[in-house]
Parts: sequence; structure tokens; C-alpha cells
Amino acid sequence: MKLVQLKRSPTKRKVLGVALPHQNLFKTKLLVAGVSVLSLAVAGCSQAIDAQPLKQTQSPVTTKSDNADVKALVNFGARVAGTPATKKASNYLLQEYRKAGYVAEIQTFSYPKFVDLGSNLTIDSKVIAGKALNGSQSGKLTAPLVVVPNFGRTADYANINVKGKVAIVKRGEIRFLEKAQNAANAGAVGLVVVNTKPGNLFGTLGGDVKIPVLALTNEAGQSLLNANQSPRQVNLAVNTRQGNITGRNVIARLPGVTQPKVILGGHYDSVIDSPGANDNASGTAVVLAIARKAAKTPLARQAWFMAFDGEEDGLHGSKAFVSSAKPEFLQGLKGMLNFDMVGVNDRLLVGGTQSLTKLAKSTNPTITTFGNPGGSDHASFSSANVPVLFFYRGEDPNYHSPGDRQIDPKLLDETTQLGFDLANKIQK
Repeated sequence: MKLVQLKRSPTKRKVLGVALPHQNLFKTKLLVAGVSVLSLAVAGCSQAIDAQPLKQTQSPVTTKSDNADVKALVNFGARVAGTPATKKASNYLLQEYRKAGYVAEIQTFSYPKFVDLGSNLTIDSKVIAGKALNGSQSGKLTAPLVVVPNFGRTADYANINVKGKVAIVKRGEIRFLEKAQNAANAGAVGLVVVNTKPGNLFGTLGGDVKIPVLALTNEAGQSLLNANQSPRQVNLAVNTRQGNITGRNVIARLPGVTQPKVILGGHYDSVIDSPGANDNASGTAVVLAIARKAAKTPLARQAWFMAFDGEEDGLHGSKAFVSSAKPEFLQGLKGMLNFDMVGVNDRLLVGGTQSLTKLAKSTNPTITTFGNPGGSDHASFSSANVPVLFFYRGEDPNYHSPGDRQIDPKLLDETTQLGFDLANKIQK
């Protein structure tokens, strides 16, 4: 999940006359190359829905716990979009939806992605690993390291000479782009930003900067900020590239359900170095649990279930789905329920379209509603005027870190029940 404060995721089935589910719902063209694939013609985005073999069981499997699904996803490792771990996770979800009696497919899409190939700062022969800020220039240089007071505003450089040097500043107060541009305008040849919270700092510049910009953890960078001696020589190495990523959305529905009234979804990708138990194997598992619970009920005839990829890179999976859908498909939706980070913290929060938050509150008066529902996958649907409801349990101390390995199964069960109850009310 991308928190507000920080912006602040087989074998193909031949067609052979079978009416594939997306033929009437999406702008499509048929490609034939040994197997049949429905390709979604979306400007600027290469997309496809790979038809999958059904392999359905006679009766839905409802005994597997959502906690077991979280553990399975965590065991794949960090599910960064475009990596083998994410492909394994999507294949796992395909099989679980099929076991529950659904038709499950992969929707592929592509987008450009900034990749850090390994960046660091070396000082006094000690190598300190860091993270290049998204959009940073690549570069390797040797220069003195100069501490800039405060947060790197223009005025903070008034009495500091950083020409030809590497500036180091604290995170906070102003945007990363401003920090980098202020450093470059003052003559710095590189910038280091030190996190003010524990753990790695993943950030985006969001604009053009001509110098390399590296982020360090608070643990690694605080001693450098506190240094009072004369500037020391450092080697700054920022190694990045811009490439294309292929994402994989998982879409599940019962055969013949071509126009759902409600979509339930959550992203299954995570960030580098994080196994993503809470963010967001928890939401992925809840959606799967609701699907199992709904399999032999009327709800299953009115719902699609989705696991989005590429959320952590900018909601790419949900954007790809929404952009490929015909207007009449989106207009037929009464609601999109999104589950993100629902496995930690007792208090469940919901936000989104006023009519749906009111319905949620009437269904369970103990939940808390909030106004700004943040930047998760529901936002892609909201931008297309689909009513949305976002389920979230607040910030996690292990957010975007290697420590994101545990959830509370009881919280998943509670979220599953509320999501099931609300989806039933929405689709009627």
C-alpha cells in the first residue's frame, strides 16, 4: 500500500469456440500464436488476459484459512512486480480460486519502472547501503560530504558551501524534489537524504534533477548528520535504470458472470525486501476468504474477485483494469471494495463513497469511518465514478520493511465477515 503520508504487486486455454468472459466487456482483439489470448487494446499499456485451464473441483473448498494464505504468500518472499516471486504468488492465487469453484485468469499489463540496481555511500572504507530515490540520476563520484542544517530549504544553504560536494540532509518538511533541486542549485554534485524513522526510505522525486540522490536509514545516517569535524571524502554510487515491467492481475468469477454488481479486490505485490504479510497479503487473503465464503451463495453470481499487481509502483494493476473496461461495465458496478493492510491493529477503518461508508457503519457500528481514504487501488475505480469502500487498519510499525511478517488471524476473520456482509447488501 502507498500511504497518504508517503505520497503521503500457466498454461493457456485455447478458445475453440468457448466464449471467453472478457469478449463483451473489454476493448479487445484476438491474437493467435499457438494459443489464444485476449489482448486488451489500451493506449500506452500492453495488456492481455490469458485464458486459463479451469480445473475446478466439484464443490468449493472453504476450509482453508486466510491465515494459511498469508503464510503461503509470505513464503514466496518479497513480491515485487515483475519478479519470479510475484509470478509464483499469482499462480498460487489462480489455483486457490479455481479450487473454490471460480474461473480464474491472469490479466497482464506493462508499465515503465525505475529500478535501483544497488546503491551505496562509502566513507572511511565503510560501505553503507542505501536506496536511490525514484527518478534519481545514476552516478559514481568522490567528493567531500557536507551536512546541511535543518531540512534542505534554500535558506539552509545560505552559510554552507556545497559546491562540488555531496550534501546530506534530514527527511521531512519539504518534498524530496525540493531538497534535491535546492542542493543542485547550490552547486552540490550529489545529495543524501537520511530517514527520520526506522527502516529504509523509499521515495520518489517526481521531477527532473541532474544529480544522484541516495536515501539512508536513520540508523546508518544519523551519525553522519551529527558529525562536527571537517568534511570527509565519500564515494557516492547510485546505480539505477528505467525499464518495463509486466504485471499480473488475478481475476476470478463464476462462469457466465460477465457483469458483476460488486468487485472485491486488494493488491498482492509488496516492496523490495518486504515479505508483505500485512501490506498486503492480509487484504489479498481476505478477498480470497470472501470468495470461498460466497462460492455457493447468490453473491457469487454478482461479484468479481481481484488481486492487483503493481500497486506499490503507482496503482498500475487497478489502473490497467479500469482503463481496459468498457464504460457500460463500470457503470454497472454498485461498488468496489478494496482491502489493504487489514491484519494489524484492532480498530478497523473504512473510507470512500459516502453512501457506502454509511452502509458500513450501519452494518457494524463499531467500525471507524475516515474522510481521506488514501492512495490504494480503490482510487482507480473512484476516478471512473465507481462507488468505493476502502478497508484499512492504520499504520503498521513494520510497514515496507523486512519485519512485515505477522498478522492477527482474528482481524482477518473480522474483516472477512464485514466485507461479506457489505458485499451482499451492495449487490441486492
